[in-house]
This record gives sequence, C-alpha cells and structure tokens, in this order.
Amino acid sequence: MIKPGQTYRSADPRDTHREPIRITAYNGTNRADVVDAYSGKKPRSILINSLHASPTTKNGTPRRTGYVLEDTSRPAR
Repeated sequence: MIKPGQTYRSADPRDTHREPIRITAYNGTNRADVVDAYSGKKPRSILINSLHASPTTKNGTPRRTGYVLEDTSRPAR
C-alpha cells in the first residue's frame, strides 16, 4: 500500500547516483506526488505502476525499471 512518507529507490542497477524519492501525497488515483528523499526538492507526480514493493519480479529476476520500496523495518533516526 502506498502511503505518504514511504521512500523508494531506483530499480535500475545503473542508477547509483540517483537520489531516492519520498511519497508526499497519494489520494488513491493512478499518480503519487513525490520529492527527492534527502533534499526535499524536485516535486513531481509519477505513475503508481512505477512503484514496486519487491525488488524482484514474479519469476524472481531483479527489477530493472521503476522504483523499489526501501526497507521500512529500519528504525527512524
């Protein structure tokens, strides 16, 4: 489930420099409002079908497109 405050990282293995994104608003439609997770800059809207809970596809291969949910079990700092 998509919720404001969640952080997603790029699934593309070549994107080592791209900053993760943070969900700022989601109202149940096909788009979510996001910003860069660390800086809070670059507000934009992305399609929710680009957001994935798992870093692997159904057949077990690593995802190469979209964004993957960061581990939410880590304690907040």
